[in-house]
Formats: sequence, C-alpha cells, structure tokens
Amino acid sequence: MKWQQIIIVGLLSGSISGCTTIFDGGPNVGVSRLGDGSTLVPAGTDPSDQIVGQREHPKIVASYGGSYDDRSSEIMLARLASKLLVAAGEGDVQLTVTILDSEEVNAFALPGGYIYVTRGILALANDEAELAAVLAHEIAHLTLRHARERSNRERTSKIVDRVIGGVLGSNPETDQSAARSKLSLAAFSQAQELSADKEGIKIAGQAGYDPHAAARFLGLMAQFASYKTKGQTGDDFLSSHPSTPDRIELAVKAARGFGAPGIGTTERERYLQAIDGVAFGPNPDNGAIAGQRYIHPNLGFVFSVPKTYNLTNANASVVAVANDGTAARFDSVFVPPQVSLADYLSSGWVSGLNEQSIKSDELNNVPMVTASAKTKDWAFEIAVLRFEGQVYRFIFAAKDSGKRLNSDFDFTLKSFRKLRSADLKQIQRFELVVVEARAGQSARDMVKRMNGVSDAAALFNVLNGLLPGDQLIPGQSYKTVQKK
Repeated sequence: MKWQQIIIVGLLSGSISGCTTIFDGGPNVGVSRLGDGSTLVPAGTDPSDQIVGQREHPKIVASYGGSYDDRSSEIMLARLASKLLVAAGEGDVQLTVTILDSEEVNAFALPGGYIYVTRGILALANDEAELAAVLAHEIAHLTLRHARERSNRERTSKIVDRVIGGVLGSNPETDQSAARSKLSLAAFSQAQELSADKEGIKIAGQAGYDPHAAARFLGLMAQFASYKTKGQTGDDFLSSHPSTPDRIELAVKAARGFGAPGIGTTERERYLQAIDGVAFGPNPDNGAIAGQRYIHPNLGFVFSVPKTYNLTNANASVVAVANDGTAARFDSVFVPPQVSLADYLSSGWVSGLNEQSIKSDELNNVPMVTASAKTKDWAFEIAVLRFEGQVYRFIFAAKDSGKRLNSDFDFTLKSFRKLRSADLKQIQRFELVVVEARAGQSARDMVKRMNGVSDAAALFNVLNGLLPGDQLIPGQSYKTVQKK
C-alpha cells in the first residue's frame, strides 16, 4: 500500500503558530482480536472520535506553547508515520501528528487520530527506531480505543489545579489555566500501557524497525528521569508512561518474538541529521527565566522574585518556590474589560478572602488590586493586575502569614514592569548541534562545546544514552546543546 498524502496546514488560532502534519493511509484491513481481549479497530471509524479530537486539539496545542515548525523533523515524522500505519493495517484513517513546542519529554494521543510529540522527546531519542517505538505506542492506543475510553472518563472527572484549585478552591470548570488539560492527557491504566507496549512493538517490528528499540528507549527514559530528579520535575511522558523494570522486561520479551537484538533498522545517522538544529530547552518567546527574573518577549513584561526562590516556567503558569516552602504562582486569566479588578478579586474564586484587605494600587504605571486570604493551613497574598489589556495574577502562599510573606510579595509586585530592550539581551536560546566524533576525541571534548549549559556532562550522557566513562565511537555522530 502506498502512503498517499502529506498536507502542512496552519492552525486556526492567531495566538498559535507552526504547522501540523496530516497523514492519510490506504484501504483498511478490518478488525482483529488481541490476546488480552482488546479489540483492534480502525482509529477513525467512529465519527464522534473526530469531533472529540477537533474540539480538544487547539486546547492541547495552546497549553504546550504552540506547535513547533521544523521541516526536516516533519518530513521524518511523515515517513515514520506512513510506514507504521501500513504495518498497523490502518488504511482508511487520517492520522494528524503535531510537534509541540515544549521541552517536556512527552507523547500522547487523542481520539480521532490525533498524535502529539514534543520537541523534547525528539531530543531524547537517538535513532528512528526509538521514535518509531514512541509513535507506534501511541498509534496502538488509538487502535485499541484507549483514547476514547480515557476521554469518556474525563467527562465525569474533576481535574483540579494543584495551586489554584487545590488551595484556593476555584471552580475547575471556569479556571482559565490551560495546564489542567495536561494533567490528564495520558492517564491510561497500567493494563492499557502494557497492551499499547505490546501492540506498538509489533507494529514497529512489522514496519522493519528494530523491535528492541522500545526497551532501549524505556531504559533511556529511566536515565533521563534520574537526571531530572536533580531539578524541578513536571507532568510529562515519564509520569504518564512509567519506565519500570517490569515494563522493560516485558518489552524485551515482546521484541524477542521478532528475533535477537540487531535485527531491524535503526537509522541513527539519518535521525540525528533530521533533528540537527532543533531548539532545546524552553522557548524564550513563551517566557524566559534569567536568574531571578522572568522575561516575556511576546507579552512585553518582566518581573523578579527574591533570591531565595527557584523559578520554573510551566507555559500556562510560572511557579517559584523558596527554600522555606513559601510558594508563588503567576498566571493569566480572562476578565472582561468592563469588570473591575476589585470585582473580579471578590467574585468568589478565593477561599478565605479578607474583604477588608482589598486595596487598589498602581505600580510602574500598572493598575492592580491586592488582598490577603487565610485558610486553615495557608496564608495568601494575592494581586490581580491589568497590563496591555490582559489580566494577570500573583499568588503567594505560606504556612503562616508574616513579614517574610509580605516582603516577598511586595518585592515581586514592585518589580513588574514593561519590557526594555536591555532585558532581551539576558535571554539565551539553545539548540541541538550534532557533531561527528573524531579519533581520540572524548566525551569531555564534546562537553566543552556546551558553554552556558548547566550540568553539561550529565546532560551530554543522557542525550546520547551514554554512561560515565563510555568511549565515543570515531565517525559516529553525537548530540550537543549549544547557544544559538
């Protein structure tokens, strides 16, 4: 069967840039029954699946900071997806694969044939076979109807934001935080994950790729998880696709059904060539962290937090945590222009609000309203401000109210201002640069190229699936991270 069509289409939302690749297969081969009792069905046979996917797609893309435009990666994904669709027997279906502009290591599927991979997962994989294992796993979720089952569960579940909903008691149906959707995207059961592993390895193997790549990538994910524990962690592929020893063992057993390691293609050099130059790390256009400062070039503002806080950018919000456990969150929310900031603040989304503490102010020509709140376990300082037509919120939380909480809150509010040209010079951009190892060259020599990258030696090993002390192979390519 021939792969029929690639269409690059722009997203409808004006706030989202990039492109989406659409894959169409050929004739469908019908329905078959798997050994675990699951039914293998064409991914696009239920019209309501497509409705669900079309409805959720813009939300997903927005919550991950938009889609990522990289022609060579898109062509590679088109080639992989077409081969996997043929191997899966999915002919009369439309598969939409989107690269998300996120550093997170993640991949997931929605009903209607929507598959998402982040540029973070592109950076972690080391060859086409490993990425094919990821795509085949998600295709298996679609053909096994897991995405539909999850969607049905989500209709009756409440996803509560850990800071706003969990602490302040906001309504999850009206909370504007786009991060809510990410918390449940890949909430498959363990049994479903194992079924998708087994079926995905079968699909990848039948497509001619190394079936042992799935186990190899699971091991790489475990190595990456260990690396990430040194810093802040988020909701990603590692939490929703647990890399357990038992799961790796099952993947190895499934792969042995095709033969011993060494069978199938990997296409390492071709893969690395395709991802050479892909952006690495957070997209500064969606907000950048420079020391204690958060700079947003597109929205035109900057603010700082005290030195004791560690800043983390989560796309839909910015979170700062101090050494003593005091936490701060910054996000945006939709408030109609005719609604005053004071009315919004007292509209019921804050539990334990002290109405007497509501105060209007203006700092750096930015109008804002502040207030205090107290619940059984937490004390809060809250600010709602309007800048360039958009409303933003600062929420500081501590176990106890006091001078420390107030001073940290005041420091951050006073730092919020309009962006200046000098601020942009503090932003750093990084990209993957593929380098061929020369005879006698060591990993240390490669790491020297990674100026400005924290813990560069550990990151180099993780990105290339190496262990400390491993020797480089002359003539083989390796990934480094360098400033653009």
